[in-house]
Amino acid sequence: MSASPCLRRVKNLEETGLINRYVALLDRKKLGFGLVAYVEVKVPQVAGDPVVERFNEAVRLQPAIVACYVTAGQFDYLLKVVARDMESYARLVQEVLLKLPGVRDTRSTFVMQTIKDTTELPLSMLGRD
Repeated sequence: MSASPCLRRVKNLEETGLINRYVALLDRKKLGFGLVAYVEVKVPQVAGDPVVERFNEAVRLQPAIVACYVTAGQFDYLLKVVARDMESYARLVQEVLLKLPGVRDTRSTFVMQTIKDTTELPLSMLGRD
């Protein structure tokens, strides 16, 4: 495909919202972030209590939290956190995570080896070109 039709197709994908944004994928290990943890967080949700929105905003502002999901089950949120090492992670937990608004309990799971980590979506499963 030549440049003009390709650019039109990309513009169309942007306009329809299929292309959400562009990012550079950096090598976290080469940058010194040797530890990845998934942290389950309990934030009791009471009707009319603004603590959930305060928690959400605090998470958005914390650079070490690279992903945050609302979940169903024993815990309310799942955070993906990066740190340089276990010592810096322990500091992050004590100084940041446990002080986030509404946090009642946390449970951490540490990544020991990455088998697959991608941002690609399985478009071939949709049956589209």
